[in-house]
Amino acid sequence: MGSPSGPPPDPDDPDRERRERDTEPIPRYRDDDPTGYGPGPGDRSSYPDDPGYPDDGRSGRGWARNPEPEYQAPVFSDDELAGLRADAAGNVPRRVLPLEDEPSSLVARYLFPTERYRGEWKRHWIHLTTPILVGVAATFVLGYLSGFLAGQDVGALTTIAVLLWFAVMGWVAWKVADWWFDRFILTNKRVMVVNGIITRKVAMMPLARVTDMKYEQTPTGRALNYGTFVLESAGQDQALREIKNLPNPNELYLRVVEEMYEPQAVEARLGKEADEAKADDGA
Repeated sequence: MGSPSGPPPDPDDPDRERRERDTEPIPRYRDDDPTGYGPGPGDRSSYPDDPGYPDDGRSGRGWARNPEPEYQAPVFSDDELAGLRADAAGNVPRRVLPLEDEPSSLVARYLFPTERYRGEWKRHWIHLTTPILVGVAATFVLGYLSGFLAGQDVGALTTIAVLLWFAVMGWVAWKVADWWFDRFILTNKRVMVVNGIITRKVAMMPLARVTDMKYEQTPTGRALNYGTFVLESAGQDQALREIKNLPNPNELYLRVVEEMYEPQAVEARLGKEADEAKADDGA
């Protein structure tokens, strides 16, 4: 075959390198290259008219797309998790409360299968201050009144005083039962408050929509270790914003923040604790 026509390239031409770069072949699609480009075995053209072109039907223009890489969960070393586990003497250096294994039957009905349960809390006993004070005051006042009326030989008024005391005690018992069934719940996807005895009320807020969170403690709250949580979200209508009288507010705050910003660390710690528990059972 003859040599190509035209004068040979001038080695002193300053534009020679640019012209050669501009005429380089277009990179071809490659299955085994993470970038999708570069020559090598298994190449397939990225042009739609290539018979070997794999049309994925998603782009609408016929261009091939590289498959998204599979998500790899982060791996935490033992040194990174050392501060989250108890030492040989049983001392717990972390300030985050231990996680419960299973939800109670009261809470389990409100969780869907794919979310991870992180804990549930009743409100601090300070929440019962008003009912307890009312019950104690009613006992003293109505007890004294009943005795006084009995000495005055007015049996009807004495009976009314006793019935009034039973009514007050019934109200106090109702408030205690309502406190018992009132739970603050945390999962890996949302926070919830469930309360009510006859009429059940369930309020929730996704963790992904929480834009700001804080807790407040009065001097009494600091002394007795309770506080009020305030959650702000992106929506205007907030079903769950202020949660009063929660116990251990600082530890609970750390729990919620860790679940929002370090969910992988929570999963890693739970996996380590589960492995250690199985090893202890096997021993």
